[in-house]
Amino acid sequence: MEKAPALHLEGVRRSYVQGETELAILRGVTFSVWPGESVALIAPSGAGKSTLLHMAGLLEHPDGGEVFINGRPTAKLGDAARTSIRRDEIGFVYQFHHLLPEFTASENVILPQMIAGLDRREAKKRANELLAFLGLGERLEHRPSELSGGEQQRVAIARAVANAPRLLLADEPTGNLDPKTADHVFGTLSKLVEATKLAAIIATHNLELAKRMTRRVTLREGKIVELE
Repeated sequence: MEKAPALHLEGVRRSYVQGETELAILRGVTFSVWPGESVALIAPSGAGKSTLLHMAGLLEHPDGGEVFINGRPTAKLGDAARTSIRRDEIGFVYQFHHLLPEFTASENVILPQMIAGLDRREAKKRANELLAFLGLGERLEHRPSELSGGEQQRVAIARAVANAPRLLLADEPTGNLDPKTADHVFGTLSKLVEATKLAAIIATHNLELAKRMTRRVTLREGKIVELE
């Protein structure tokens, strides 16, 4: 294994206030994910899955504890530094693809690379290689409305990893897909994690898919518990 995990949470706490009540969602979570690992996060609604992903993705500040990205502490960083880490080192995939409808599959994957400073020619080369790897070599010039649900989600995965992040966070990425399509999308995602040595946390309710991941964890009483 590499020297530092791609993600390490140390004693992370997060609470929300509703009216006069304080809800403690994360109560000192300590948890690591290493390059090449895919971790299934399985927990019922309201247990804190999205909060955990928001902490890991630097979308929210913890109330206590520390979030290390590739060994670097981030809790005290300002917004600009956190945004830079998110752009360069973290990829996000959601239940809905959020592709830009006016752009082709290729262009949707080119854009984040150009925003990060890559020239268009290099960005297009990498976008098309990624899409071909995910089985979309014949669909490069199709817009999202011309793609199936599974194809749209694979484009979203390609976009998420276009800038070669070290960490991929996926929130129910196959939740809107039928079982056969979900299985295919998950298979391509797993191939990508293995080929690029990404570290991935995938929140899912699909226990069959979860069984195929490196590890399975859940949230109980605000803490991470490893599952068999």
